[in-house]
Amino acid sequence: MKVHFVKSDPLKIKTDCLIIGVLENQKLSRVARTIDQALKGIISSTIKKKDFQGKLKELFSTYTLGAIEAKSVIFVGLGKKEDLTLEKLRQASGIATKGAKKLKAKKISSLLADTSIKGSDADSVAQASAEGSILSIYEFNEHKTDKEKGKKVEDISFLSHSETPDKGIAQGLKRAKSVCDAVYLARDLITQPGNTATPTFLANEAKKIAAKSTLQCKILNLKDMEKLGMGALIGVTKGSAEPPKFIILEHKGGKKGSAPVVLVGKGLTFDSGGISIKPGQGMEEMKTDMSGGAAVIAAMKAVSALKLKLNVVGLVPASENLPDGKANKPGDVLTAMSGQTIEVINTDAEGRLILADALCYAEKFKPRLVIDIATLTGACVVALGHHASGLMGTDQKLMDSLVVAGEVTGERVWPLPLFEEYDEQIKSDVADMKNIGGRAGGSITAAAMLKKFTGKYPWAHVDIAGTAWTDKAKPYIPKGAAGVGVRLFVQLLRDLGS
Repeated sequence: MKVHFVKSDPLKIKTDCLIIGVLENQKLSRVARTIDQALKGIISSTIKKKDFQGKLKELFSTYTLGAIEAKSVIFVGLGKKEDLTLEKLRQASGIATKGAKKLKAKKISSLLADTSIKGSDADSVAQASAEGSILSIYEFNEHKTDKEKGKKVEDISFLSHSETPDKGIAQGLKRAKSVCDAVYLARDLITQPGNTATPTFLANEAKKIAAKSTLQCKILNLKDMEKLGMGALIGVTKGSAEPPKFIILEHKGGKKGSAPVVLVGKGLTFDSGGISIKPGQGMEEMKTDMSGGAAVIAAMKAVSALKLKLNVVGLVPASENLPDGKANKPGDVLTAMSGQTIEVINTDAEGRLILADALCYAEKFKPRLVIDIATLTGACVVALGHHASGLMGTDQKLMDSLVVAGEVTGERVWPLPLFEEYDEQIKSDVADMKNIGGRAGGSITAAAMLKKFTGKYPWAHVDIAGTAWTDKAKPYIPKGAAGVGVRLFVQLLRDLGS
């Protein structure tokens, strides 16, 4: 799909559908008025009748019948001018683009990159409008025999008025394309079935990405893990016939020797719960338990494409969690890479086990800071629902930066406490700690265990259990994998590198 900037008269551009934003309770913009006049006042009369008022995400579409070069026009509501944000623009753009797709438009032109938002520059506005458009029309049909050929959007162009800074729009669109390509990758990886997206598959995808970019890739196998003493990760994978992989991606965009930012993603390619097996209903969604790992791999792809001027490392411990005669059992004691011992109370609390060894490995890079991302706990869904990811950590400045990045990208995170008192819940009678602390504060006690492996660097943990997958389509997130975390990380890294 081609995404590009066009300097053109909206009345004269040849396109299947032209998208125009309308503010609630405001006069039509100059361009909207011109198009309205060409269409014999159809939008102004519709507003007068209150059939369309410009409320956020409200749509009005019409065919032009040759009055202008565009075959159809979609007016999308942006809501009240004083309430408009980048995220609301992103949502409006997504809704409008999906509307154009329903009209079977292959070529779409949008004026939303020209929208004025208080406190936001031209490239940020362009990026948000493009992200909404691109991300809204994602599809995954690799395993379908009917690919619905001929119905895909092939070209999205963004237009501007003569007074708009073209360079800013062009930069924003270019960035959006790189970021959305990465989000598409994450969604693809997550949506693949477990018999395709094995740990080996993830490792091979990481190698392919590195081969086509500036990234360096290294894959550790089981023997490497044994030499390093990664007993927690090895313990989880013992029940599976699929060998584990430990994926390492490096972007060296900063000064030589400068401390890198390390991103760690949980790569559980299928989680049955192990011996503590999950209920059968809905278990098919456990292919998504590698959403954190997918986010890290995809974010590293975007980091390379954007040539960010800082050093970044991506770590993904990848494994399956299945029941078998050799599988990890409740009551077993595992020894992590740090030498700390963990009593396994529930084998379905496996994500924190593989992350423990990954967080230990992160120390090798003497990092500036470390962030892990994982579909870690159902308790986080109970606490925050599906609209925000949980955030915990040991460094307030880092967590504040993640909150800001979340507001900019719409991938919001919400802080939860990590008081020392929660450590009491994961004390073990036979080991240094146990891997669950009971129902109370389940997301927090999971993070409390991770914290024990992060003593030598600033650290934050993002629990995406409630945001990684959606059962209901959203403005720019189709039903299924959201690819959450990619845009959050890219924005944070851009902020850190600026």
